[in-house]
Amino acid sequence: MATGIEAMVTLRRMTVEDLTAAHGLSSEQKWPHRIEDWEMLLSMGFGYVAERDGPDHQKPDHQKEVIGTAMAWLYGTDAATLGMVIVSPQAQGMGVGRRLMDAVLGDLDGRTVLLNATDEGAPLYRKLGFMPVGPVFQHQGAAFAVPMAELIPDERVRPLGSKDMATLRDLAQRATGMNRDALLDALVPGAQGVVLTRRNEPVGFALFRRFGRGYVVGPTIAPDTGGARALISHWLGSNAGMFCRLDVPEESELSTWLDALGLPCVGRVMRMVRGPMPKADPTVTTFSLTTQALG
Repeated sequence: MATGIEAMVTLRRMTVEDLTAAHGLSSEQKWPHRIEDWEMLLSMGFGYVAERDGPDHQKPDHQKEVIGTAMAWLYGTDAATLGMVIVSPQAQGMGVGRRLMDAVLGDLDGRTVLLNATDEGAPLYRKLGFMPVGPVFQHQGAAFAVPMAELIPDERVRPLGSKDMATLRDLAQRATGMNRDALLDALVPGAQGVVLTRRNEPVGFALFRRFGRGYVVGPTIAPDTGGARALISHWLGSNAGMFCRLDVPEESELSTWLDALGLPCVGRVMRMVRGPMPKADPTVTTFSLTTQALG
């Protein structure tokens, strides 16, 4: 049973009114999320905040202080991702992270849940039944000279068209083993996109949109590394000198290539799963994530 200061901490569902405080927590952790990024995340999912009485709690009109967050996003009926788990440094060691995780996981009962864990968060996630899958590398920087992609015969990169949404939904479903329709429906209107075709058939795509300190290239979905490089090269080459970020799984084999382009690896997280791993189609792969939280 919680006693003392732990009992003073309460949990409730996150609302739009909490986003300024949530943004303050992520900024305190040196995370790059803008308030607009928080707004997008909440519009697509749900979350909990942990709060406690602030220093002026004895005043009649006092407001509680938000000291922690956790969020989740649903994919179809059987999967979800979990992220934005933050606890203020002043509230560390109070069991707040565990309580937030328990609250979110309680709403995800029966679903496979994936997350990307920092080194600090991984021990808690292991206790909650998450198992490591593999590392994801965060690359960012400004590429000033991107060689033109070497396309294979009958391959091209073209702009995303209004009739491509069904193709994007199908490719995302196959690459992840999860229904990502709602995510794409939310992302595409605010993003630019290109499609990779081979013999005039769409086989991959990549989105480019505002995020954090600059722009993010992701998700990038392609049949192989060559196709992924062609898609990513399009965005980096057409936006030379602009700050861009990509989060790439180890198996993408893109990390060394991105280093050479001027986007060094600045961080690493561990992808973890609780429940059976979604069954993806091995002929199509996610080469860069939408975000670490959304997968």
